[in-house]
Amino acid sequence: MARRDPAGPLEYLRRWQMQAWLAAVGLFLYVPLIALMAFSFNDSRRNIVWKGFTLKYYEKAFNNASLIEAFGNSLTIAAVSTLLSVMLGAMVAFALWRFRFPGKTALDGALALPIVVPEICMGVAMLVFFAKVLPWPQGLPWPLNLGAIIIAHVSFSFPFVAVVVRARMASFNREMEEAARDLGAGEWRTIQDVILPHMAPSLVAGALLAFTLSLDDFVITFFTSGPDTVTFPVKVYAMVRFSVTPEVNAASTILIVLTVILTAVALRLQGDPAAAAGHGGGDKS
Repeated sequence: MARRDPAGPLEYLRRWQMQAWLAAVGLFLYVPLIALMAFSFNDSRRNIVWKGFTLKYYEKAFNNASLIEAFGNSLTIAAVSTLLSVMLGAMVAFALWRFRFPGKTALDGALALPIVVPEICMGVAMLVFFAKVLPWPQGLPWPLNLGAIIIAHVSFSFPFVAVVVRARMASFNREMEEAARDLGAGEWRTIQDVILPHMAPSLVAGALLAFTLSLDDFVITFFTSGPDTVTFPVKVYAMVRFSVTPEVNAASTILIVLTVILTAVALRLQGDPAAAAGHGGGDKS
């Protein structure tokens, strides 16, 4: 048998200490989620006792009218806030990448605030905003009654889109834009035929990221929702307050699986940043 060469000075992943540490971190992060998903199939009202495999709690979850309504609200909020976040985030990222203007540094720093500020602070801020600054009318028909939550979700989602789009545009080869101008393309035609195709993967990735963040959000939604605007995470929280049953686990598993799928698709569409940078940089002769 061929002997493996010893790990080099910089080959940290080949060292058993690093491999053991990564395994421990993986267990710490994912074992609770795996346990929750496993007990969603438990044929018992008590999660601590395993009595057998069943799908009846998924059937109960899908037949729960209030849970389905909450899930519909979450999907509507996520879809609308994603659309608005992509448009706003793309415009902000394009302006920061393309132009120089007074206050650009301040705008760049302010763009990061919704990302780094604790979510509880954002929730309280939104509560005060809709209570004192822009009171949202109560009793509006669906989906207008979801307006306050949509505005709150856009406020923390679009910076993530802007960050992704701006990172993508950093690899843009400006010589392509100059070539389009030399061939007679105007400003809007250049944006449509040259800049937007390069930006497209980041728009899709940013949209999926914004959709996932909106669908999963609990804290900000909890502070901005009313009695007739219950979302899926808030509904699951209300169910957990009484008891953690397999039905709660089934509802949580559905949300986890949907989130994982959307995140995986977003990462797939975003691609390899190093490859994108290499493609956009190009050798200049």
